[in-house]
Formats: sequence, C-alpha cells, structure tokens
Amino acid sequence: MTILGAIFDCDGTLVDSMGMWADSTAWVFANYGGTMPDGFFDRVESISLANMCAICHEEFGYGDTAGEVYEAVCAHVRDCYENEIAAFPGARDFLAELKRAGIPMAIASSTPVRELRVGLEAHDMLGSFDAVVSTEDVGGRDKEFPDVYLEACRRLGLDAGDERVREQVWVFEDAPFGVQTSHKAGFSVVGLMNDHDGRREEDVRPYCDIYVHGYAELSLALLEDYARPAGGEKANAAPLQVLVVDGSPEPSSPELVRSLAGAAEYVVAVDRGAEALLAAGVAAHVFVGDADSVSDEAAAWARAHARTDIRFPSEKYATDLALALDCAAHEAARQARALAVTLTCASGGRPDHFLAVVGLLAGAPAVSARMVEDGFELRILRPEGERSWTLGEKNVGRTFSAVAVAPGTRVDERGFKWELADKPMELLGDLGISNVVAVPGATATCRSGALAAFLLA
Repeated sequence: MTILGAIFDCDGTLVDSMGMWADSTAWVFANYGGTMPDGFFDRVESISLANMCAICHEEFGYGDTAGEVYEAVCAHVRDCYENEIAAFPGARDFLAELKRAGIPMAIASSTPVRELRVGLEAHDMLGSFDAVVSTEDVGGRDKEFPDVYLEACRRLGLDAGDERVREQVWVFEDAPFGVQTSHKAGFSVVGLMNDHDGRREEDVRPYCDIYVHGYAELSLALLEDYARPAGGEKANAAPLQVLVVDGSPEPSSPELVRSLAGAAEYVVAVDRGAEALLAAGVAAHVFVGDADSVSDEAAAWARAHARTDIRFPSEKYATDLALALDCAAHEAARQARALAVTLTCASGGRPDHFLAVVGLLAGAPAVSARMVEDGFELRILRPEGERSWTLGEKNVGRTFSAVAVAPGTRVDERGFKWELADKPMELLGDLGISNVVAVPGATATCRSGALAAFLLA
C-alpha cells in the first residue's frame, strides 16, 4: 500500500506528556486557590485547551476572563515542555525514517499550535513536520470529531474527501477517542501504547490497523507490509495458503519444510526459521524478527532472497511469531482472500513458548490454523473457521488428543476408540487426551469454543 502521508498526535504519542497535562489541569485549580474535582480531567481530556479554560472560568469563576486562564496555563505548559517532558524512545528515529522516504507528515493535536511548536522544537522534531494543526484551527471541535485529522490531511496537499486517499494516510494516536475517531473517518491507524498512561488495550486495539507498545515495534517496512482488504474477500477465492517457519531450536526436517513450502503460496521466515529454510533450499517471501538467534549467514541469505525484510529490536513487547502471523494476515488482506496458516519449527525448546504458540494459533485471524512437525500435527478447530478434522485410513491406530483452548468448548469425536457426543470440555482439561483413531473417516468436530486437536506419530 502506498503511504501518502502520516498524521501524528503529539501528547502521549510523540512526547511523554500526558501526566503533565493531568498535572497542569490540576494546576489551574491550585493557581486560583481551588481543588480539581474528581473526574474533571477525564471530562476535558479530549477537548481543546481553550474550551477547558472556558469551563474553568464559567463554571468555577477563575480569572477575569477565560483568555486570562488560557494564557496562564499556556505559559505553564511551555515551561513544562522545555524543562520536564521527554520524547518517547525511538520517536525521533521513526520520524527521520519516514522523512527520508519522502512521506509528508503533520501534527493533529488538541494542544494549541504555539505550545506544540515549543514542545516539538524542544525535542528536535519540529522540522519533521510539514504542518502543525490544532483543534483550535477547526473551530475548537475536539477529537470526538474528525475535523482536525481531515484538516491535517488537507494541509499535506491531499484530498481529504477521497476515501481511498484517507486509507493511504496513517494516523498515529495513543488516546482511545483519537484512535476511534480517525478509524471511523477511514484513515489507517497505528495505536501506540505505553505502560503508564492508564489506557486500556480493549479501548484501542479493536480500532487499530497496527497496535504496538512503542516505536521499537514500528518501522516503515511494517507500514508498507500492511494493506487493507480491497473491498472484502474475493468471491469464491480459495484461502491464501501461508507457511510460517518459526525459530525453534529443534527445527523440522528439511524434507518436511520443503513439502510444506511446496503446498504454500507465501512463506514467512521468523528469525532462526531462516536456517531451516536455508537447509531446505526454500526462500521466504518475507523475513521478520529481531535476528537474535539466527546465524549471520542464514540472515544474510534470507534478506537477499526475501521480498520484504521487517526488522525489530530484541527488546520489544510482541514476539517474533506474533509479528510474523501479522505479516501473514497482511498478505491475505492485500490479496483480499481469507487466510489459511501452517506453522512449523515452532514446538521445540521451552514449554511456556509452546503453550503461547498454541494460544497464538487459536487467536489467529484465519479460517484454518495448524502446526505441522515431524512428530505430530496440530489443528485449531472452531465453528467460525475449520470446524471438523476427518482422518483417513493411514491414520488408523494413531493417537489423537483434543484440548479445549477456549471457554465453553463442546466437541464430537466419532470413529475413535472412545467416542464423545456434544461433550463439554474444561478449559485446558485432560478429558480428550490419548484417544485412538479407530476407523477411516474418524472425525473430530468443535461445536463451540475452540479445540487444539493433536494427531501424534
């Protein structure tokens, strides 16, 4: 997807200033001899500073005019920007990466432009932006409305009224109201979270195209890898078959990797997974990860052959596998097809990692999700995706285990040594362990919830 522009919020997104704004709101009351009422900051957080000062003057009688309160707060805020506030780690480097790529950038904030310029200048960011826009520039309409984002888009020389243009403009926000408004307006959205501003993931993640815990997880390559579905899934199109080769210290055999890659349309190498692909002689379409466990030789080979190289630092919130599954979902979206993902080289090593891998597969946005290793195959069964698994004659006598990985799971197992009919299964319980395939055509079906179904060698 072409990136036409980038629009950044400032406070809580580029600079770590949300605490300052809460303190500055309380400062207004203290400066005029009062105490800020409980919940007042939550009430005014999304509105312009001028409107907040008007409330303080009209409702609490502070200052001779609302303008007097406004100027007092602005002076206090400028001092804080210059002497107390820090930029988020990696913010300047990310802005520099976008600027080198020629992507025009704007600020869209509830903070007045004069104070924004002071804050950005204090952190050597002002020169990155082609426009600085405040909600005060759009009649004081706050970020519950899209006006400030649309105006920022227009000031970048783009047609804000064109839906396709908005899809190719990225908005970077931390606040739920900003994320939700820009998403509803049709922009592509990055939700930036930190560990101390009190934001709730459930208020942000559902409205983001990309959700990260800081700039360490962001790159231009990641934005370019993202694409929205082109008008929904293609009618009658088969799911995109994606192979994700993970970095387990106990990799699958080269023969298995070659076989799985031969059935895939798109291959993702995850860090040390590049070594398994090199051994199998299979090039990946995308190489993703922090490269902390892959050899220099395999990493160089993967990058030389991959279409896309998405790099992350080792200290990050998301795992390399989670980021790789995102890449698989992005490619399916680009092709407007459903996703069918196969994972290999993922089960060896630490048991906690393996449990997390099963959880990631269970939550993957795929119509089918499976893990295939030399000693077993695991499929996630659920009503909204692959609901049943039917086993052929060659599987008779093999061990089959089923473990509920979601609350409210109910299953049928027909054609096994021990049959189940609409049986409720306790989350992560052992009821379905060590069954045996008894006849050709044995079928396990997940009626509700989600099931991790294992076929063992």
